[in-house]
Amino acid sequence: PDGFTPESYKKFKAEEAKKNARKQNLGAMGPKGFKSRSFQSFQEALERGEAEHLLPVDFAEERIRKGELKPEDIPYMQRGGSWDNSDVKGAKKKKWLSSDKEYANGGFQKEQSVSIFGYGGGLDWTGKQARTGPSETVKGAAPKFAKNYKAPKVQDLKKQAAGETEPKKKFFGLF
Repeated sequence: PDGFTPESYKKFKAEEAKKNARKQNLGAMGPKGFKSRSFQSFQEALERGEAEHLLPVDFAEERIRKGELKPEDIPYMQRGGSWDNSDVKGAKKKKWLSSDKEYANGGFQKEQSVSIFGYGGGLDWTGKQARTGPSETVKGAAPKFAKNYKAPKVQDLKKQAAGETEPKKKFFGLF
């Protein structure tokens, strides 16, 4: 490109690649400062006594410096960490439940369904999605008609059955 020497262009491309490498998983749910768990997992752990409600701590950094609190005592959302304390060195890690593992392996995408019926695909508002339901080969299924199809009139069907045909109209119906 204009204004770059070959060496400076390679350096520029390397810097851009490094920036883009950090921007992975841009479609992940939720805030980007901390790693959360599903509400179902939290409720299960709460019922077992393995979790508790986390309330914000006032003057957290100051209280850690004074030694009143340990970093793992600060709620993970406030410190920008992970719910299982994996971001705090030397802290006891919290146990993962099966629902945590399912959520971490993409189970949250099931909860992002746009269907009005709960889970599954949303309604086809555009008409561009693949059709589902009975095929044309199924007996009793509605037949497919052409785009500009008009149902025949009963009178026309009776005439056709009797073998009568209307004379073809000529120039403006006069000749």
